[in-house]
Formats: sequence, C-alpha cells, structure tokens
Amino acid sequence: MQNDLLKDKVIIVTGAFGGIGLAIAKACLNAGANVLLHGRSEQNQSDALRYLDGGDRVEPFVGDVTRDNFAADLVETTIRRFGKINGIVNNAAYVVSSNVGDTTLALFREVLEVNSLAPFAIIQSALPHLAETKGAVVNIGSVNAYAGEPNLLAYSVSKGALMTLTRNLGDSLHRDFGIRVNQLNVGWVLTEKEQERKVGHGLPTDWYTLISPMYAPARRLLDPMEVANSAVLWLSDSLGPVSGQAIELEQHPIIGRNPEKNLDALDLE
Repeated sequence: MQNDLLKDKVIIVTGAFGGIGLAIAKACLNAGANVLLHGRSEQNQSDALRYLDGGDRVEPFVGDVTRDNFAADLVETTIRRFGKINGIVNNAAYVVSSNVGDTTLALFREVLEVNSLAPFAIIQSALPHLAETKGAVVNIGSVNAYAGEPNLLAYSVSKGALMTLTRNLGDSLHRDFGIRVNQLNVGWVLTEKEQERKVGHGLPTDWYTLISPMYAPARRLLDPMEVANSAVLWLSDSLGPVSGQAIELEQHPIIGRNPEKNLDALDLE
C-alpha cells in the first residue's frame, strides 16, 4: 500500500531481517521513508534487502542488540548515512519458552537485555536526534505483557517491563522534548518463525488453518503486514499528540474477556 505518511522521514527498525520487522521496514518504505534496517545475522541480510528492493533508501546494520556500544553505533550509522532520525521501531526480541521451573536467572537476564534494556538504550542514544525532529518511537510489545502464558514467563515479564518503559517515556519525553512513545501489543501473528516454532512443538504444518474461533474469531491469525501498517500510522504525524499508549493489536478483547464454557474449554483428547 503506497502512501506519503512517512515521506522523507528516517526510520530505524530493529530485528528487521525477517518476520514483523521486515514487514514494518517494507511498509515504511512504501510510505516514503528511508530505513536503517537492523538484523542480527548476516546470512539473512541479502534476502531481506532483495525483498525490500529499496535501493539507496535502505541502509543495513548487523549486530547483537546486547553488545556494548550497540545503540551508539546504530544511531551513529543512521546519522552518518541519512543525517537525521525521525522514528524508531524497537522490534528485535528474544522469544523463548520458559516457565517457573526451568527459567534460570541467566536466561531471564538475557531476555530482559534484549526485550527491555536494549530498547531503552537505543532511545537514550537517539534522544538528541529525536528531539530535533520531534520524532516518534514505536515499541513492539505483546499481549503477553498483561500476564502471559505459563510457558512464556521470562518473555511475558520482559514485555510488561517494556510497556512500563513506554508509558513512562511516553509521558516525560513528550513533555520535555516533543517525542511521542507508544507501544503495539501484538497478538498471534503468522510469521515464518511462528510456523517453525509450532511445527517444532509437534503441530501439523497446516496448524494455522485449524485454530479455534475462540482464539482467532476471524478464523485466521494476524498477518505481519497488518501489524506493519499500524506501526506506520503511529510513526506518522497522523495521530497528533497521542503518546504513552499501549495499543492491543488482537482480534478479541485482552482484558476482561471471559470465554464461553463450551466444548472449546474442554480437553477431550
């Protein structure tokens, strides 16, 4: 979908060599932006660049978000290449199964480093440049931020921390610098990694066509580009002064939902 919502803006997208991040990068390009495309693995870079076909409007950057000086190097590369920063999408995330029994402190720290601390470090490093442009930050969160699945303990807590960071900075940075900070709490999305994960858990290859309407009323999961289109809107100037918000991108109510006690609620296997 072509539009001019981000015409001539410069957007950093982390975790963007695949999945939701790559879709967001594509949507930003379609909206007229220049994109600093971050990913962790060089082996996925060429495929991502080929898919985007953005020419000189895309600058790739490879690196682990937890390494020392990552945020400063990311920001410096963006300024050197494009001269300004109008927006940041903190999408890079560590999604790992863990519960109260098998979550080690080392794992917990690693998940928090990637999902909570790295976004903070990037915002902090980019602060002077975002202040100059009255820019916008969109943090990609999860509906698991509100409690989460039992086997997504560390991940859920990290997204809850990210949501508090969003609300806190969405207030203070907006007042002090004119920078808007918002979060998209994303529901169940059909990415290539989610497909691999569920097949690895023993589900059939077409599992996503068999989801109960209790969990997917639309009879399908969200598409990455649907998340991306929302991210573009929140990066743009279309929503005026709205800041510090956590928006659920899900197809049913997350808070207050009380599913019917019908056969869907029973384990009949």
